[in-house]
Amino acid sequence: MSEKTGPSNGGESGARDKRASTSTPILPVLAERWSPYVLDPRPMNREHLVTVLEAARWAASSYNEQPWRFLVAERGDAAEFSRAVDCLMEANQAWARNASALLFTVVSRTFARNGSPNRVAEHDLGLAMGNLCAQATALGIVVHQMGGVNLTKVRLAYQIPEGLDPVTAVALGYLGDAATADEELVKRDAQPRVRRPLSETVFAGKWGQTSPII
Repeated sequence: MSEKTGPSNGGESGARDKRASTSTPILPVLAERWSPYVLDPRPMNREHLVTVLEAARWAASSYNEQPWRFLVAERGDAAEFSRAVDCLMEANQAWARNASALLFTVVSRTFARNGSPNRVAEHDLGLAMGNLCAQATALGIVVHQMGGVNLTKVRLAYQIPEGLDPVTAVALGYLGDAATADEELVKRDAQPRVRRPLSETVFAGKWGQTSPII
């Protein structure tokens, strides 16, 4: 394998440089993406918000179904933002209230062309979110996705129709100042980024047998 690439000692982010230590070079927007808890509660340029959603729009999907939908709450709309925060689990409310915008992801469970179940709807939502995260990173926006959501509250609050299901919440914003942030959140952000090695995830011949390409 190629020489590992990882965080440098310099750069504006200093000790908070969280670039992945990869076994081979990957695109910078992928290596630099991470999910901080310490956020700076300032508004987001609306053009940038639209840009990350446009990136999501152009994700690949089965039969070009594009089963993803997004509910958006901007920090500048206090009532809407508060309603969105209220749909999060309490542990996530504590830090996500400092986001510049909150999204709820929603999927359509059936194909529009024939009404048959779309088994890969959430897979395709994941592709859209991958696009969104990469574009956000390129714009200096951080993204933190959450499973800790009261999905029943989301459905009722936003009147989501049958056949579509809320899935996750997403906080978008800007990295906050660790010097003035909650100590517990700073500790979480300081945790090293780790992933299991390719030898444990890429197989050939039979399950569990590492591929010779690794």
